[in-house]
Amino acid sequence: MSNPERDPDPLVCEGRPAAGVELMTPREVPLGGPRAMPVRRTLPQRERSLIGAWCFLDHYGPDLVSESGGMEVAPHPHTGLQTVSWLFTGEIEHRDSAGNVAMVRPQEVNLMTAGRGISHSEVSTPGTSVLHGAQLWVALPDADRDTDPGFQHYAPAQIAGEGWRGHVFLGSLLGDTSPVTTFTPLLGAELVLDPGRTLTVPVDETHEHGVLVDLGSVSLGGVEARVADLAYAPPGAGEITLVAGEEGARVLVLGGPPFGESIVMWWNFVGRTHDEIVAYRDAWQEQVTDAAGEVVEDSRLVTDGRFGVVPDQPLRPIPAPVLPNARLRERR
Repeated sequence: MSNPERDPDPLVCEGRPAAGVELMTPREVPLGGPRAMPVRRTLPQRERSLIGAWCFLDHYGPDLVSESGGMEVAPHPHTGLQTVSWLFTGEIEHRDSAGNVAMVRPQEVNLMTAGRGISHSEVSTPGTSVLHGAQLWVALPDADRDTDPGFQHYAPAQIAGEGWRGHVFLGSLLGDTSPVTTFTPLLGAELVLDPGRTLTVPVDETHEHGVLVDLGSVSLGGVEARVADLAYAPPGAGEITLVAGEEGARVLVLGGPPFGESIVMWWNFVGRTHDEIVAYRDAWQEQVTDAAGEVVEDSRLVTDGRFGVVPDQPLRPIPAPVLPNARLRERR
């Protein structure tokens, strides 16, 4: 899942600092076309655009597909980032213009590298009755942002201890390490805590961390985070302590060293300047419009170019929204 809707820059900050921890609450945005699926977005926000290289975080579900219509995100483009798909429930078919066709399943990570340009679609499968997961983006550093597009899949084994269990899908945590390749050091893990369980997790003190609550509630540094909240912990500590509420908790722990570069992020693109984003948008529009200037009705009719063509996908490609009437600003 990606960001193919008109939400290019409406950043709202609900951060409330306490003992060095900030609490960021989500805003609801629609995802996709006519059957827009609501998602809860906690990153970026006006006063915090990145946690490490993590630059975007959507949380969705659990949604009954019979009521929501499920996920139907038609082909759309990306540059300068990696997408990280993580499901709790359901199944999604991924197709991309690098020729990859794969299923996104619970506790199995799919990581797509956009690099210099890729397009892809994501559609929930007919057998999915409940859809529930998170979609994350990682900004690529300047030295690697024009790399070749690619795709990786990994199903981490469960790790467990007294009153907790988890899966490490990126980086290293609690004695487990993921083999998935990233371009900056990153941490990505799902942790499930029993009711009232306190878990102290050793982490890299040079990294900043975010804890997204999926189920229940958890306290971090004296700050309570509830469902869809994102608690931010700055660098400087060699451990984080999570305290689950009376219903227990399921969380995603994300981290990495401060990114240290400014980015320009708009729609599905990560670049470095306003003019780059304009060029990416123009390139996509040229691919998806016909000689009369109309968007083609079938993605198999998309013209090949920077973003390629998603194979065997008849959905109508998603055109880029109109750029704002001002130059896009850099974020750190």
